[in-house]
Amino acid sequence: MAYSPPTRLSLLQVALSSIESGLASGAPEAISSEGYSQQLRELRACFVTLKTGPSLRGCIGSLEAHRRLVEDVAANAFAAAYRDPRFQKLDRGELDSIDIGVSVLGSSQALTFDSQQTLLDMLRPGQDGLILQDRNARGTFLPSVWESLPEPAEFLDQLKMKAGLTADYWSNTLEVWRYSTESFSAPVPGIRNLDENSIRTE
Repeated sequence: MAYSPPTRLSLLQVALSSIESGLASGAPEAISSEGYSQQLRELRACFVTLKTGPSLRGCIGSLEAHRRLVEDVAANAFAAAYRDPRFQKLDRGELDSIDIGVSVLGSSQALTFDSQQTLLDMLRPGQDGLILQDRNARGTFLPSVWESLPEPAEFLDQLKMKAGLTADYWSNTLEVWRYSTESFSAPVPGIRNLDENSIRTE
């Protein structure tokens, strides 16, 4: 993927604009992909993460590419701010204190394993995002989650629980995919000031 600093800033501006649209009108910005580069008009899946300091403030995303990247960023930024069921809706007084992060997902790779230990041995801490699914239960962790869950066994247990399963759940029908992301973030004031130096890669 390899997005340039100006391209990363453009995506963060789209995210901020959509969040600000939510404050003004209660609806995400109606964005047109026309006028953006071909790279930003590709069909891509992304997650948008909001943080206040080190604390999560909202995170919503797409696991499968189904719309243009700029449109996905706008929709997911609005949803992270106002529709994440774990948090109250973002209010205007919080906006300048948050960091906005965008994680663009690469292609997912199905993992083949015959036991939990085999699966654990395949994981690459700090690098792999995981999608876990068994029948109607499904969940994902971005690669950034390794920062708070650095041990593979704990990472997998917590992902199972996020999917609605028990930590010790195991089934021969369990499916897991891994993916990588290109992730970057910046504080809202830096995005407003068009400061490329405020962007952090993750």
